[in-house]
Amino acid sequence: MDLLQRKQDVDPYLQPTFTVVNRLRRLLWIISWSLLCRWTPRPFHAWRVLVLRLFGAKIGRGNAIYPDVTIWAPWLLETEDVVRIGPGVEIYNPGGVYLAHHVTISQSAYLCGATHDYNVKDFTYIVKNMKLEPYVWICARATLLPGAHCAEGSVLGAGSLTNKDLAAWTVYAGNPAKSVKSRTNFLHPDHIGWKKPHSLSSGSAEKMLFI
Repeated sequence: MDLLQRKQDVDPYLQPTFTVVNRLRRLLWIISWSLLCRWTPRPFHAWRVLVLRLFGAKIGRGNAIYPDVTIWAPWLLETEDVVRIGPGVEIYNPGGVYLAHHVTISQSAYLCGATHDYNVKDFTYIVKNMKLEPYVWICARATLLPGAHCAEGSVLGAGSLTNKDLAAWTVYAGNPAKSVKSRTNFLHPDHIGWKKPHSLSSGSAEKMLFI
């Protein structure tokens, strides 16, 4: 009875959120990224992609991932082709993050995939999956909070913050972010200059270089 009582009396704020194995894995990742990638010149995207893949990330072709990004768990990151993760971006992805093709995450943006239930004593940790559809743009210093879904072509303006779903081809701004205008859907066949989308060839994608 005393043992049970002591367990019940343990302050949940003092209990580890993650297992020892998880913490050791992330420690290895932090050290590896610091030693192998943080010092590399900006154009060395292919090398950084290789390191991410070695740690379980599923990265498409033609990605540009800058040396000073912070990715919490690469094994929970998946991107399609031609994705840009800019300087200073932080991706906190304990619930997983999926970035579709032609997604752009601009400098110092923050994708936050977890939160806490502040209405309970245990301050329960809650993880959320995040998905950004094709041609989404998260602008500089914008913050995307847990559970938000970004539909195709949506834009979260510079310095904006949201935990709501973003509608397709709509621009959002402010804190909290609100829709401010429509974005031209250049993928629609009626758009002037429209061309049928095509996938990257294996050769052309690997030759792409972003500085």
